[in-house]
This record gives sequence, C-alpha cells and structure tokens, in this order.
Amino acid sequence: MPSVSSWLFALAQAAIVLGAPPKVSPDSFYDVQGHRGGRGDEIENTLPAFARGLLNGVTSLEMDNGITKDGVVVVWHDEQILDTKCKDTKPVVANDPDFPYVGKFIANLTLAQVKTLDCGSERQLDFPMQLIVPGTKLSTLDEVFDFVKCVDTKREVFFNIESKVNPQFNGTTRGPDDFVNLQHAAFIKSGYPVERITYQSFDWRTLIGMKQLDPRFARSALISSSFAVGANGTVSVWQAGLDISTFPGPTFGEKVAEAAASIGATILSPAAADDATPVPDPTQPGFVPFTTKAMIDKSHQLGLQVKPWTVDDLNIAQQLLDFKADGIITDFATNVRFLAQNAGLKIRPGFDANVVQTCLN
Repeated sequence: MPSVSSWLFALAQAAIVLGAPPKVSPDSFYDVQGHRGGRGDEIENTLPAFARGLLNGVTSLEMDNGITKDGVVVVWHDEQILDTKCKDTKPVVANDPDFPYVGKFIANLTLAQVKTLDCGSERQLDFPMQLIVPGTKLSTLDEVFDFVKCVDTKREVFFNIESKVNPQFNGTTRGPDDFVNLQHAAFIKSGYPVERITYQSFDWRTLIGMKQLDPRFARSALISSSFAVGANGTVSVWQAGLDISTFPGPTFGEKVAEAAASIGATILSPAAADDATPVPDPTQPGFVPFTTKAMIDKSHQLGLQVKPWTVDDLNIAQQLLDFKADGIITDFATNVRFLAQNAGLKIRPGFDANVVQTCLN
C-alpha cells in the first residue's frame, strides 16, 4: 500500500508536468471546496485527506464535526462509528465496558476511546481510486487547524466546517448549543481570521445560534430535497421550524433562498441534484436538479452566495458554473478546478509538496 510520502511525491511530480499555477490574490480564487478534504482521492476527514486538498489547490477545506462524550470537537462525518470505515484496535483500559467502540455513537465515546480507532484502512467502494493510509486516527478540530497552519503560514486557506447535529433522534449527537459553543471556541483558538471560516449545518437552529453568538462568521444553510420537507408533506425538523412552502416565490428553489435569508444565513448550500431524480446527469432526459438558476438568481438578489454539494459530475459542475454558482463542493477537486480554470476563473495554486509532507509527518 502506498505510503503518505509516496503519494505526495507523485503529486509533486504531476504538478511539475502540469506547470506552475498562476500567481493571483488568494481572495480572488473561485471557491472549489474539497469535500471532506478530498474523499475521492483519500480517506475522508483525515489529515491525509486535508493534505491532499492542500496539494490539489482547493480554495476551501470542507469538513464535518462531531462532539465526544467529554466535549471534544472531532473531525468526522458519521454520528456512529461504522465498521465499513473504522476498525477497533484495543480498549483504552482493560475490560472497558464500551469496547468494542465500532458501532457506538461518537457522542457516547470519550476522545481517548475514539483515538484508538483505525479509520484509514478501509477503502470505500464508492471511491475505488481512494488511497488508504492504515492506522490513521481521527483528529480533533484543533489538530486539523494546527496541521493546516503549519502548511499555510500566511493563513490563506478557507474552511467550511459543518456541525453534525441530528434533530430527529435524541442522543445520537450533542445538541445545537454544544456545537455552537464548542465549535466557536475552536474557531477562535485556531488563529485564523474569522472571514476564513464558514459555519455550515443542515440543522438551521445552529446557524441561528452562531449568528447570535458571533455574527462575524459566515453561515451556510445546507439543504436537500429530502431535508426540506417532512414526512407526508409536514414541516421539516431541519429548518428550525420554518415551513418553506410559505415563503414567497414562484418556484421551490426561490422559496428556499427566501427561507435561508430569513434566518440570516450568508450562504445557501443546496444539494446539486434532487434526491428523487431518476437519472444522475443533466444531459439525460428526466434529470431533476435541486439547485436551479432561479434559486441562484434569487439568492444573489437577497445577498446570499450559493455553493452546491456534492458535485462529482462535471456536466453538473458545468451547469452550475453557467448558473453562476459562487463555489462548488466536490470529492474530485482537481477536475473541478481545471473546469473552473477553463471557464476563465482563477484557481488557487496548490501548496509545496515538501512543506505538506513535513507538516503531515
């Protein structure tokens, strides 16, 4: 299995072949976001994934946060430790009643227990080219900031950090107040300027909470067709009690934009495609987008940026560029980055591979 240093060297060689990227102001780059760091290339939400994102020249590192039983913010997507992504190694203490930890919820495990897991050995079947780094541990948000700061000495990288709050099932995650307060503390501690960090969530209660606590941070309202409406047409629990159907606009997308603006979000981050679309690509008859031009136009009128997720189809990415989306969240940042460059947009240069390797080591 390739080591971290071997794939870093390979990427450095590829960068030489492709030529040096243009020298432009960091704030003028199109916002290509590495979803979970770079899930198409590397095990998601791990330091190697964020290293890959920095090498690939993403403008923003997108990631997810959970909170442990002892109140530590960790970087991971799933509420529950899944056996398809992580493996147990050994208990923290002999006869630990919580062991094995796989299958447990992060909210019910301590940081010490979480740190025993090997979450770098399982390649995901959806990403057959994904490199694995066996033995990789989950990181705290503080550890991710420390790694990126080591590489990014000028503090030019942007972060898009999600709170994984579940309003449907009590006890599977910590509550919205815990996420807002603990993540905010980590943001402040990071040493990054507030304008470099976006706080995102499907649970809009946390966006309202962050605005109340510290309105300096950008707030991104995540939404998909499945999350926008509750069962049997009821009001969804995800939008802080808002009934999107009651907002003004001739299309549902415009109503979504109005709803996001009503809670003081600064960014709307919708799913690119409708969850019920029968075909996956806009060149196919019957494709149903969730992010529409009308949604983007209305968002821009209301002062919101629009950054759809998770865009792993270049035909969808091209459509979103044509619609004037302000950014694209993708598992395959390299290809989307080149697509944006071909559209005449400025893209961020990748970081020096030697620096990334030194900091990762």
